[in-house]
Amino acid sequence: MDENDRMILSILEENCRISEQVLADMTNLSREEVISRIKKLEEEGIIKNYVACIDWEKAGDGVVAAIIELKVSPEKDYGYDKIAEKISKFRQVKSLRLVSGAYDLEILVTGRDIHEIARFVSGQIAPLENIRETGTILIMKTYKENGQLYFEKKPVERLPYSF
Repeated sequence: MDENDRMILSILEENCRISEQVLADMTNLSREEVISRIKKLEEEGIIKNYVACIDWEKAGDGVVAAIIELKVSPEKDYGYDKIAEKISKFRQVKSLRLVSGAYDLEILVTGRDIHEIARFVSGQIAPLENIRETGTILIMKTYKENGQLYFEKKPVERLPYSF
């Protein structure tokens, strides 16, 4: 991977719907070269997926999200990998990370309401072997995600001024 690949990745991360021609113009490569590089990056698993950043609150479909912190007993010879693989298979899990600090794993889960999330954590996650403790943090409002702002700055209305 060279600097051109890194530039392509950076631009795609910002806007994955950008046309190949615009991407070619931005990187000073031919359209065919850009297509070839993107295909190679996809085949190598560097580009995992293309996603849309959706403001579900604005769309009118309320989705509740929570960060679940887990204290985990690592398995001999596997560390955290086996338990992470099990957890990652649940459809409610949107992201899963190994983190440093008070907890070992952090998962982002979504559901229709807080009760669905609570049932998921208590019924599916907490009983898993090697889970020692869970902590739940509700996400109240998203202001920025994946580099995308979720609020619009409204122009300040000035009061009329007269003498």
